[in-house]
Amino acid sequence: MLSKGEIPSKKVKVEFSLEGMDTDGFKDGATYDEIRDWVQEKYDLHVTNLNIAQVKRKNGIIERENYNKPKSEDSRQPGTTPEKEKAITEALKHFNMI
Repeated sequence: MLSKGEIPSKKVKVEFSLEGMDTDGFKDGATYDEIRDWVQEKYDLHVTNLNIAQVKRKNGIIERENYNKPKSEDSRQPGTTPEKEKAITEALKHFNMI
């Protein structure tokens, strides 16, 4: 009905249940804020979203495409210190992400 234009509204409410659906493919996870707070509390380190993203990428966690890309291909990004990398890796393990 929607594809044929038989519904006058442009908004359609859809409801579905996850009951009976195989959800094994969904990973447990945490938000960047939760990871940052956990690292701050446990290791007393300040980590940035960039630090977290770099460690996630290094551990094979694929994220959505970043639309805030640098204008030049050869621009440099600051690296993550080994101490912060270890703390973020521990946080990812804590949240069952790796």
